[in-house]
Amino acid sequence: MLKSLSIKNYALIDKAVIEFGSGFTVITGETGAGKSIMLGALGLVLGQRSDVSVIGDKESKCVIESVFDVSKYGLRVFFEEEDVDYEEETVLRREILPSGKSRAFVNDTPVNLNFLKSLSDKLIDVHSQHQNLLLGDNHFQLNVVDTVASNNQIVEGYREAYHKYRKLLSDKKKLEELNARQRNDQDYWEFQFKQLEEANLQAGEQAELERELETLAHVEEIKSALSQAALALYESEQPMVQELFHLKETLQRISSYLPQGDELSDRMNSVYIELKDIAEEITERGTEVEFDPGRQQLIQERLDMIYSLQQKHHVDSVEALLEIREDLSSKLEQLASFDEELVRVDKEIASALNILQDLSKSLTKSREKVFKQIENFIQGQLRELGMPNARFSVSNKKNADFGPEGQDEIAFLFSANKSAQLTDIPKVASGGEISRVMLCIKSLLSDAKGLPTIIFDEIDTGVSGEIADRMGRIMQLMGKNIQVISITHLPQIAGKGNRHFKVFKTETDHQTISSVKLLSNDERVNEIAGMLSGSSVTDAALENARFLMEN
Repeated sequence: MLKSLSIKNYALIDKAVIEFGSGFTVITGETGAGKSIMLGALGLVLGQRSDVSVIGDKESKCVIESVFDVSKYGLRVFFEEEDVDYEEETVLRREILPSGKSRAFVNDTPVNLNFLKSLSDKLIDVHSQHQNLLLGDNHFQLNVVDTVASNNQIVEGYREAYHKYRKLLSDKKKLEELNARQRNDQDYWEFQFKQLEEANLQAGEQAELERELETLAHVEEIKSALSQAALALYESEQPMVQELFHLKETLQRISSYLPQGDELSDRMNSVYIELKDIAEEITERGTEVEFDPGRQQLIQERLDMIYSLQQKHHVDSVEALLEIREDLSSKLEQLASFDEELVRVDKEIASALNILQDLSKSLTKSREKVFKQIENFIQGQLRELGMPNARFSVSNKKNADFGPEGQDEIAFLFSANKSAQLTDIPKVASGGEISRVMLCIKSLLSDAKGLPTIIFDEIDTGVSGEIADRMGRIMQLMGKNIQVISITHLPQIAGKGNRHFKVFKTETDHQTISSVKLLSNDERVNEIAGMLSGSSVTDAALENARFLMEN
């Protein structure tokens, strides 16, 4: 329930605080007094886009604040999911700065406009005159039926199944498009894969081949060096190995009486053993190294082939070529298994379609089940509003294709007369008739949807007299279940309110200011009498005003 609305520095309103109550509240005022301005201010705090032009004093910020009692509407989880502090008396605040920037807060927590709109949609329904155009909108009509049917669970289940079905169709299309593209590349891929497969590449072989080629390219130099080393170690006039052997023997003889002689002897023995091993290995390696032009050519050809493949595929290692080979293999396997994959996807699509068809039938059934209830309610209300011969029907044209909301194409059909053919409402209804039909629908929704608050902005346009009185009674009756606020120019409706605010303008030397006042009982009588008789209030008008307020 909307408890209060505070407006500061918005258009013609310098400062206003309006304390609302439960039941049916009316707001009146002369044309141009500022009723629409007040509604515009409320729209800002409910998440509408801001405009710096709404600021009255351009040097100060505009602040709109509304307080809602949300204790009975189960919104705690919604607040927690958005990480916003939950309060049973929730404060929505909007600030428009002179720079044009806008800020929004819920319980002093900064929020974005999407959250503000989502929250306000759960708290209040503002019906302005342009909303009457919704009567010709099939989506609005569908929402009315779903609200009365209370089929949220079925609708959500259908939407989930629909999106899954559409995704599978999209996946199949992508799969087919990918396959078509890959088919064009298949021959090229097969050629590349065959080339890499026949190359029989081995990880690490490039480095080994390059080392071997380097050795073969320097065979003579290597043999010469090894030969010189072997000669010095074994075959010179004073071979190093033999000389070292004699030194080892000499140190061994004196080790027993030389301090630390055993250590020197052992170290010399180790050097001798190591040098002897080196000499033997040099001799052996010298016999192994041979110039082999055939082997050198084979290695060079193998490396040339590897280098060519690397250049072709823009990589610098055999390992990278192996990865490319595996990728090509995977692509070719995918092409080979496309038919199997397509069969699998088609099975999933068929299964999803069966589920979707069942849910669509359930959704249609839930909607058609309340058609008669809606028709009877609207026709009954229209009779109360002075249209005894009005007929209202809900039709459903079943579509062959599935849509986001099902296969149903709901249409509201209307006729004001017995003999006239039922037709789409905007085509046959006058402005006053459309207002009455919309009021009936809002009355229906107020019970089904359970909104805390509904605001009517001159929904009574195009009606007067007895019909206006009956519209007021319907709003008054709605006010027993929810909070109803009506901005009206009709005394018959104003007389039905539990609370009555008047919007008026005052002139100063420098500006025009709009103000809002809660009227006392006597002030209400005078206001309604003025609405009946004009600027000159007569005794008859006063008596008539009292009658309207009492009945």
